[in-house]
Amino acid sequence: MKKTISINISGILFHIEEDGYTTLKKYLDAINEHFSHYEDNQEIITDIENRIAEIFLSNLKNNKQVITAENVSNLIEKMGTIADFEAVENDLKSDVEPDKEEGENDFYKYITPPDQNAGKGYRRLTRLPNSKILGGVCAGFANYFAIDPLWTRLITILLLFSGQISITHLPLGLLSDDFNLNISFGVWTVIAYALLWVILPPSYEKPEDKNIKKLYSNPDDRVLGGIASGLAAYFNVDVLWIRLAFVGLIFAGGSGFVLYLILWIITPMAKSITERIEMKGGAITLTNIEQTIQENLNPETPTQESTGRKLLMAPFRILGEIINGLGKALGPFGKFLLSFVRVVFGLIIFFIGTTVIILPLLFLGIYTELLTNNDWGYFFEGFPVEAISELIPIWLAISASVVVLIPGIVVTLLGISVLIKRSIIDAPLGFIAFGIWILSIVICSFQIPKVVNQFKEQASVEVDKSIPLPAGTLVLATSGTEQTAEFGGVTISIKGYDAEEALLEQTFSSKGRNTEEALQNASEVTYDYSLTDSTLSFQRHLEFSNIARYRGQYLRQTLYLPYYTPFVMDRSLLPILRSTISAAGYKNRDVNGKNHWVFHEEGLLCLTCTSTQDATELDSLTKKRFEGSYFMVK
Repeated sequence: MKKTISINISGILFHIEEDGYTTLKKYLDAINEHFSHYEDNQEIITDIENRIAEIFLSNLKNNKQVITAENVSNLIEKMGTIADFEAVENDLKSDVEPDKEEGENDFYKYITPPDQNAGKGYRRLTRLPNSKILGGVCAGFANYFAIDPLWTRLITILLLFSGQISITHLPLGLLSDDFNLNISFGVWTVIAYALLWVILPPSYEKPEDKNIKKLYSNPDDRVLGGIASGLAAYFNVDVLWIRLAFVGLIFAGGSGFVLYLILWIITPMAKSITERIEMKGGAITLTNIEQTIQENLNPETPTQESTGRKLLMAPFRILGEIINGLGKALGPFGKFLLSFVRVVFGLIIFFIGTTVIILPLLFLGIYTELLTNNDWGYFFEGFPVEAISELIPIWLAISASVVVLIPGIVVTLLGISVLIKRSIIDAPLGFIAFGIWILSIVICSFQIPKVVNQFKEQASVEVDKSIPLPAGTLVLATSGTEQTAEFGGVTISIKGYDAEEALLEQTFSSKGRNTEEALQNASEVTYDYSLTDSTLSFQRHLEFSNIARYRGQYLRQTLYLPYYTPFVMDRSLLPILRSTISAAGYKNRDVNGKNHWVFHEEGLLCLTCTSTQDATELDSLTKKRFEGSYFMVK
């Protein structure tokens, strides 16, 4: 029979054997004495007592109600002692005096053995109501697989909002052809969760395994919610890569924003020292607690700024000092005004940076889509896709995009730094990005002049073609049904002249490295028009043969119509029509399939337009000339 003593640890009442109590008291006294000189020592002691209470609770099972001396010894083995890290601080000195009074420091003999058996996986699947958010099912699965419960909860949420499987028919004629079955993952997730909630037995024992790395949001290094920093600590990678991954996912359909929001909601923040240790995957021992405290008290010494950085930042720092001085002079209102200006300025820089980032990414997306997707056919109608790869190879496109992309990323990070009042640009990564940027500039500086040289000289080829007039009213239109302007390098202007037939003057122009090459490039493109019944149709683009290379080919056409020959201009002609309507004082709205036009010696006249126009004497005579025509009858 042994005497027991009631003690209160972390608000929980425990019954402990007297000899175990003596050992535990010496252990706690040594901890209190060691950590008493630290700032916020009460918080440290509270975290340690919470950990001790968790271990003691795990020992009270199978109707056991008393903490034994053996339990205390096992506790000290798990937690470690002050001697563990004091030995490291003393450079592992082995010349400890053997005649030291053992009664003073007898708790130093409890050191963590190298062959701990703690941390073994749990093989019984149960629910954990004490760790529940909804029933404790996810916590039970996490306990079974020895992982952080956050991951099982995240998987459950993703399954809830996942898609569905659609089954429209089954083989072998088992059901009719009208059979249609949609199976939603979300519904089945709810059903499975409810069944597991009912089937799994509850376990009120607190899991004792603390060697599981847990995901927390990091309050010491956060831009928005500390999620990226927490993930970086969990996966032991540089936090910048996690942040860039989220930014990339945001621009790749917005999934990064949704994922970050979900993690922000379900991820707890590492507030205490023990949670900070768990975030990095360490065991809750006195050694790790001491190390974490020392890291917080003695952060890494910042590296000395280079002369170039000092010169670059000097104007901004001087401006900042001036603004801060004004803010102090203006008092509380000045501080508010400065904060407001800082936030607005940071947002402006951030949005400028993101815009600069989007442009090269959009260019690369269009570029790769044009080269890989055969459905495009043409970038714009009449523009050969092969011209893009021939003029701009893939490595040049990537280099040109990087030249714009890296400054955009830097400007975006600067905007974030202004908003959070802390620099988040890492020096080593900055040097790597700067090296890639310089390399891209060098590639562009060598290759872009070669592309520009392909357009050095210009030459033209002129062709005249006679067009017989139809018996009915001539209708001018373009082939196709679209009414919008398109790329194609084709224009046409209409004029009148004194002759019997229509005349089409065409001037094919192109560029090249020299005049001979420019003439060859101009002659390698073709252009078709057709006269069907009374409709004269023009193409809106040039045709490139297999041997033709795009060198800015352009076709300027002038259609001469005999005086007093009525004609109609369809609206489809507007995309390529130049120097005709506006030159005569008319508007584009006057061009339609009903209005009839005619040329006389003084220019263009609309015979049926209702818009107000200063009519000349010749205009009036011309309208009288066509008074008996069908299109003049209202």
